[in-house]
Amino acid sequence: MVEALNETERADALDGLPEWDYDEARDAITRQLVFADFVEAFGFMTQVALIAERMNHHPEWTNVWNRVDVLLTTHDAGGLSPRDIELAEAIDAIVGD
Repeated sequence: MVEALNETERADALDGLPEWDYDEARDAITRQLVFADFVEAFGFMTQVALIAERMNHHPEWTNVWNRVDVLLTTHDAGGLSPRDIELAEAIDAIVGD
């Protein structure tokens, strides 16, 4: 069972994810990504989906044309966990941050 990050761990993790915003109400991190068009956005989502499936850790996300909104939290842990940080880092690597 994965455990939620404590306050210090969360702060340290967020320092390394400058493109992500912390959602205190959900104990989650969010990021909005904008691509050139729908095909590019969908291609990004496909790449993330493959990683998420291997991790057995899936994002909450929406896609409208060229925009993808991502929210990461670990429901089993009741909040932000190392799994979310790992997936956020993988997402950042895909988009080149």
